[in-house]
Amino acid sequence: MDSGILTRPATGSAGIARGERVKPYRTPAQKANVRNLIFLAVIVMVVCACYLLVNAYPDKPQLFRYVLSLRIPTLAVMLIAAFAIGGASIIFQSIINNRIVTPCLLGMNSMYTLVHTAVVFVVGSGSIVATNSNVSFAVDLVVMGIAATFVYSYLFRKTGNNVLYVLLIGTVLSSFFGSIQSTMIRVMDPNEYDTLLTTLVADFNNVNSEVILFSLLLIAALVIFLRKELQLLDVITLGKDQAVNLGVDYDRTVRRLMLGVVLCIAVATAMVGPISFLGLIIANLARQLLRTHKHSHLILGAALMGMLAIIAGQLISQHVFSYAVPISTFITIGGGIYFLYLLLFKKGGI
Repeated sequence: MDSGILTRPATGSAGIARGERVKPYRTPAQKANVRNLIFLAVIVMVVCACYLLVNAYPDKPQLFRYVLSLRIPTLAVMLIAAFAIGGASIIFQSIINNRIVTPCLLGMNSMYTLVHTAVVFVVGSGSIVATNSNVSFAVDLVVMGIAATFVYSYLFRKTGNNVLYVLLIGTVLSSFFGSIQSTMIRVMDPNEYDTLLTTLVADFNNVNSEVILFSLLLIAALVIFLRKELQLLDVITLGKDQAVNLGVDYDRTVRRLMLGVVLCIAVATAMVGPISFLGLIIANLARQLLRTHKHSHLILGAALMGMLAIIAGQLISQHVFSYAVPISTFITIGGGIYFLYLLLFKKGGI
């Protein structure tokens, strides 16, 4: 396991006697990872600048300010969603100890679609719950948050903290939610269904800027709340027996991390809608680029990969296809192909 920073051996007793600080020593692999992260961060900044400035009419100040007022909130949402999905995907794969799993298996995407379908089915597409973006975001977040807390905290403890049961519960819930949604759609008014379809696809174009700060604070609170558990991720990946022997409360740590994963996915999904394969893509690309077990690097790498994928996809959707093809289409097609690639050609690394 990549343990982080090594200590360079002292060259003599005189330096130690003077109390000189020993300089940290990094292996060539660690230096390469730092360079890759810096290079990736620079690419993300360039892509962000392209998104903000391409066809923004900088020669017309009034129009330029108007364009930026639309694009800056969208960019902020993309960055927050990428960080939440990237970090949650790395943590989830490390807990399950499998590189081809994705947090969408936990059922949050299916719950999101069910909530929106139920709202339109029960109170109609013209109700305040469906038309007001703040109310819709609050309903999504509260429902998914309560369900996540119950399923992945209470039931996780009841099943003996078995992560395989978590996957089974998520799969069953996804099928259950999908069946209820299909039943509602069959008896729904066709006009209501047409309105519903626009909310069931991930969309970064009509973001609600009022929820950005709240989502950012919520993600930051989760990171602070789970800071001790995040520091133990490198040990958790060694396995339960080794982690327990090293003094880690394995069951409590995994339970809290799993709850944090689901809440992060809930926040990202409530903001932009379901993005099924994004976590799978960016987590595995980060692992292939960095080739380390140090999770501080992997989480940052996955977040940067997610930012690059989403913003680049938005640029293509906006300037090449004129919004005719949503980002979720690119991610779903690319994710499916990449999933098959991992299964067929990366068996030894799964």
